[in-house]
Amino acid sequence: MLFTLLGIHQGLLVKALAQWQVWVYALVHSVLLTVLTCSLAWLLGASAPLLLAISGICATGSLFATPAIIRSLGMDALIAMAYTIASTLLMPVVLFINLTVLSGDSFSLDLQSYAVRLVIFIFGPMLFAALFHALIKPEKLKRIHSKLSQFTIVLVFSFPLGLVGPFGAMWQNDSGYALELLAISVAICILFFIIAYGLYRKRGREASMIAAVSAVNRNVLLTYTVAGAALGPAFLPLIGAIQLPIYLQPLLVRWGTRLKQVPPQSADQ
Repeated sequence: MLFTLLGIHQGLLVKALAQWQVWVYALVHSVLLTVLTCSLAWLLGASAPLLLAISGICATGSLFATPAIIRSLGMDALIAMAYTIASTLLMPVVLFINLTVLSGDSFSLDLQSYAVRLVIFIFGPMLFAALFHALIKPEKLKRIHSKLSQFTIVLVFSFPLGLVGPFGAMWQNDSGYALELLAISVAICILFFIIAYGLYRKRGREASMIAAVSAVNRNVLLTYTVAGAALGPAFLPLIGAIQLPIYLQPLLVRWGTRLKQVPPQSADQ
C-alpha cells in the first residue's frame, strides 16, 4: 500500500473518498454481490457451510494490492485506491449482517484487530505518503516511485502463497471436493467480474475494467482475521482455492487488452 500511495497525491485521494460514487461502488462490491451470489448459490443447492463461506468472500473488501495491480495494467490507481479503502471500511458492517442472517451460532467480530490493520495498511501509509509528498520534490518522488513500482507487483504475486495451505491439504485428502471448490471459486470470480463490468460499462472501458478487477480482488485474509471460525469450516479451503483465479485475473486482463490492440490482418496479407 505504501509503495502505491507514494504515487498518489493524498489530497486527491481524500477528495475521491468524499465522492458518493465511490461509496456506491462499495455497496455494489459488498451488498449487491452478496445478495446476487448467495441467492444463486442457494438456488443451486449450496450447503450451509459453503453458503456461509461464500457470503464471507462477498462481504470482503478489495485486496490492498488492487491499486498496484490496476497501475500495472496502465489504468488509474487513484480511483482503485478509493474503491479499496471504501469497500474495506464497509466490510465489517456487511460481514456482520451476513453472519447474522446465515450463521446459526453466536459470533463476535474482532474489531480491535481490524482497527489495527486499518492503521498499519491504510491510514499509516497514507500519513507517510503525505509526509513524503510534503518533504520531497515531486520530480524526485516520481523517480523513487518508478523504481519501487518495479518491485511492487512481485510482492503482490507472492502474497497468496501463504493462503493456499488449507486448499492443498484438502487436495491431498479429497481431490474431488478440492476441484469442486476451485470450480466454485472460478465461477464466483467470473460472476463478480461480469456484474461489475456490466454495471460500469456506460462510464467507459477503463472505468468498467477498474470496477471489475476491484470486484474480483478480495482481501479474504482480513475477513478471516475479523471473523475467524464464525465463517465456518469451508471458508479456509475456499479462500485457498480462490487465490488462483484472483491472481490470474490481471494476467488474463492484460492478455485480453493486448489482443484487442493487435491490428487485424488485411485480406491481402
